[in-house]
Amino acid sequence: MKNLVKLFLLGAAFALIFSGLPAASNAQGGGGVVIEATFGSGPNTFSPLFCNDTACSRVVGRMFVGLLGTDPVAQSIAKGVPGAMAEDWTISEDGRTVTFNLVKGAKWTDGTEITAKDYLFSWEVAQNEATNSFLTFYAGLIESVEAPDDYTLVVTHKVPSCRVLANSALPFVPSHIYAETAPEALRDLPFNTAPTVTSGQFKFNEFRVGDQTSLVANPDYQYGAVKLDGFIYKVVPDQTVLVEQFLAGETNIIDGAPVNRRSDIKDAEDRGEVNVLDFPGTSWDYLALNFADPTNPQNGLDADGNPIDQGKHPLFGDIKVRQAIARAIDVDSIVKGAVFGEGTRMAANLIPTSWGTDPDLQPIPYDPEAAKALLAEAGWTPGADGILVKDGTRFSFTLFTNQGNTRREAIGTIVKDQLAQIGIEVDFQTIDFNVLIERFRSQTYDAFILGWLNGYPADPDQTQLFARSSDVVGSGSNFTSWSNPRVDELLQGGLSAEGCTDEARNVYYYELQKLFQEELPYIPMFVINGQYAARANVNGFDPYPNELFWNIETWTVSQ
Repeated sequence: MKNLVKLFLLGAAFALIFSGLPAASNAQGGGGVVIEATFGSGPNTFSPLFCNDTACSRVVGRMFVGLLGTDPVAQSIAKGVPGAMAEDWTISEDGRTVTFNLVKGAKWTDGTEITAKDYLFSWEVAQNEATNSFLTFYAGLIESVEAPDDYTLVVTHKVPSCRVLANSALPFVPSHIYAETAPEALRDLPFNTAPTVTSGQFKFNEFRVGDQTSLVANPDYQYGAVKLDGFIYKVVPDQTVLVEQFLAGETNIIDGAPVNRRSDIKDAEDRGEVNVLDFPGTSWDYLALNFADPTNPQNGLDADGNPIDQGKHPLFGDIKVRQAIARAIDVDSIVKGAVFGEGTRMAANLIPTSWGTDPDLQPIPYDPEAAKALLAEAGWTPGADGILVKDGTRFSFTLFTNQGNTRREAIGTIVKDQLAQIGIEVDFQTIDFNVLIERFRSQTYDAFILGWLNGYPADPDQTQLFARSSDVVGSGSNFTSWSNPRVDELLQGGLSAEGCTDEARNVYYYELQKLFQEELPYIPMFVINGQYAARANVNGFDPYPNELFWNIETWTVSQ
């Protein structure tokens, strides 16, 4: 049956290539066509003003230049990256204002020059809630944007921060196309699904809703025409079809195959059919422990910024207990059991590919005997049934995760079994995701398993997660009530380090990671590994973690 499916899909791919691109595209570069698939509904807009999901970002990223570029090796924002409109910048002494010098001579595909006006239009959209654009988020960060001339932008932020660069990343859009449209009508423009003017490596060719999007090479791209003829982004029903089409050779690029199928892709690599890059990803799971009294939730700070006594959780308020649990959980076995080995352990609170991760800090080792000793020091002794007891209280707690997430359900089951081995009773429950969110925001829980997805590049600032000001019952993200004034000092230091260089900021982030590992508001688990793969006939495929297409201008696809 598998062979029949592959043959059917192969025929579909043949039709796809030749119906998706016009014959004239062969004259662009002669380098063939890159074909990638996604599952689900696919993109629904190609406007940088409204694109806020993975599917549309994949296509928009090929068609439009941006303000900033990323060094694929350092995994951080850098100057002089091809495709970035800002070729240089300076940050004011007070850390609030960035002055960007823009590339001169870059053009839209209709020949109009790309200038500061095209950024200013996005800023106007960001300030107008009637546009219904995700860009309104930036209006909460930016105080003003000025353009002294066509090639200079002065972006002033509301507060000083070493994140002012990333927080300035509004898109460049062809303002001469949008300018005559009322703000509330921008979302409905035909341009959004058939952009006639673009600026990136590729131009728009065709969009079939729920089926495929095809692009053709832009011969006038500022940094030189790509060698490829085109790029096709097709929609398939599910992840099984996604993998089968890649293995059959119908698509030639795949990003993030499901973990239970990655061994099939690696087998194809062993046969010389594909090339693969595995790397630590940006999505990470953790086990959160409530520090505070769950029967009387309190904010971390009062209205004047003074600390509030939040009480202590009867179990996890003791640092020795948290350290014991961290040593009683075998994360390596969880990685094998929950994600087929496709995960990389975290030592603390930062993902491995973040430039702020301390390379010398090692994960907490699995050591159940050390865990038992720490619990004994904390006064916990085995009861008649083997469950630990202290002052008449059994060591028993409820552990939640979101229902339907098979990975986290596997994590919880393994954690329950492993903690039982040292005398801890866990009532593991899977509940509706929205109910879980309400539970942890109300801070009326013992422990739960969830995850975070980092943006890219992964800035190490985690003020949102761990500052005492983020410990707000009902809304804050510091829902474990990790209340430590030194944490606040380190977070602020990382955002105000002199010169805002990675080295200067890491002085604070390295110390914070050591403190996190000692005090353990989360038991850090693992990041789910990323995986890029290309058919062997994709020449020039040479990705870095989180940077699949950094050199797509050089790619060709052989027959």
